Amino acid sequence: MGQTNKYHAMLARILAEGKVQCNRKGDIRYLLNERLQLTPADLLDIFEGHGIARRKLRDELRLFMEGERDVAAYREAGITWWDYCGSRLVNSYPTYLEKLPPLVARINRERRNSKNYVLFLGATDAESNQAPCLSLVQFQIDEGELVVSAYQRSSDANLGLPADIYHLYLMARQIDLPLKSITLNLGNVHIYENNVERTRRLLDGDEGVRFELNV
Repeated sequence: MGQTNKYHAMLARILAEGKVQCNRKGDIRYLLNERLQLTPADLLDIFEGHGIARRKLRDELRLFMEGERDVAAYREAGITWWDYCGSRLVNSYPTYLEKLPPLVARINRERRNSKNYVLFLGATDAESNQAPCLSLVQFQIDEGELVVSAYQRSSDANLGLPADIYHLYLMARQIDLPLKSITLNLGNVHIYENNVERTRRLLDGDEGVRFELNV
């Protein structure tokens, strides 16, 4: 294995220690209740050492924050991974992330150390064609620095996790405070069996590896 970072180290742990589970979308290797704490230096290591579709993810978050439900709008931005949802995203990310801009504005206006600013995503009783895997994002201010904490109920370690890390970083950049850390609490983090060999190739230094989307 070549030079590693905290994200790649987690992939290696899933391969080495993960349990196997039969899943409707395909068998997975998984770990429960994992924690990934990332400083700005850690984020830089991940973004430099792992291929991330930055432009598409920036456009995706922008569309989410605008409350865009039309899948065609994502396709026009080159984002095709929502095509399986049909023509509209129903009670999915834009339903909840359209609440982020006023929350960011409030944080920038108040900057209260004693306040826990929280964005909740998803509703257990809501019919959805893609319920958000990211369930909660919390913004706190610690001695003038921003601390971001997130809870993720389920995380595809190959495709979803790096995208969520980058989205959280983009959220943090909208707040006028230096970033101290981003911490992800992962209820279930997994690798699909059809991506296991590709994950090994990635960890061996194959930067051109591409993963299959399981839906």
